[in-house]
Amino acid sequence: MNRQQRLLAMLAALQARRRTTAKELAAEFGVSVRTVMRDVEALAAAEVPVFTERGRYGGIVLLPGTQLDVSRLSDTETELLTVLGIDLVQARKLGMEAAARSAIDKLTARGTPQRRAASQRSDLIPLAEVVAVDHRAWFVPDEDEEADIASLTRDLRRGRRLRVRYRRSGTRRHRPTVVDPYGVLLRAGRWYLVADTDGEPRMYALSRLAGWEVLDEPRILRPNTTLTELAGTLGAGLEDARDVVVTVRLDADRLDIAKRILGKRLLSTETADANADTDADGTVLVRVGYDRLDGVRQLLQFSDHFEVVDPPAARELVARLAGAITLRHRTPSP
Repeated sequence: MNRQQRLLAMLAALQARRRTTAKELAAEFGVSVRTVMRDVEALAAAEVPVFTERGRYGGIVLLPGTQLDVSRLSDTETELLTVLGIDLVQARKLGMEAAARSAIDKLTARGTPQRRAASQRSDLIPLAEVVAVDHRAWFVPDEDEEADIASLTRDLRRGRRLRVRYRRSGTRRHRPTVVDPYGVLLRAGRWYLVADTDGEPRMYALSRLAGWEVLDEPRILRPNTTLTELAGTLGAGLEDARDVVVTVRLDADRLDIAKRILGKRLLSTETADANADTDADGTVLVRVGYDRLDGVRQLLQFSDHFEVVDPPAARELVARLAGAITLRHRTPSP
């Protein structure tokens, strides 16, 4: 069950039980408690009246008087919720915001006389006034220029090859490439085109896609391969790549930010004394995995708070990079 299907199932469970716990839902859907809480935040962000109560008798609660009726959804609305969930921002990018809003209104019976009467009887402050959810990632621009996702999606449904103009990371020029597209993927708030290029799977960030042309050739996909499966494989491959393991001595007060920046690349942390939080000099040893040696450039953002210990090739590369930075800053700025 993917996340979108799980959100709909969670709505049905809350409609039936009205009150439950994150632990119960996690066991029912086979996910972690943290995942359930993120799902609840997503429902609240879409103005579905669900909220959490703390304390011994707390849990996850659907606002009294709320009526969820999946049977009222049209085929288009059901398909949209199954594919995208209840994310109005992404529905807007697909050009289907109206359908998404209609679906949510039907699910929550919003605007009906019965609902208005229930709201008038309640002495609760409106949920939107007491719950704030911001799904934007930290330290990224508010507006990420992306291709017209709605138009791209319509063209993808024609089942044709595409000639895309794409700029690879670290380059300036957009180059034409013919791809066999599977579809688009939304991950961590960013959209990607998933496609085969010369028989090899790739993910193309739409923020670096200058345009595309639909070719008069049917797409050729690998048998028994779906968009969801391919996206999962590509994502896992990127996160699990660790051909080069670098040992770094890091100032302990930078460990929290290192966990956020490095993510799954941070493989382990340790101290000489297993019972101590830090070594005597206030540092910890961390091991970081990269798919290639050049990945150690990422560590330069820790400035003078780190030292590469091993392997020697990584230490030498950091020394060369630091020397180049020093040389560039010895003279006054032009």
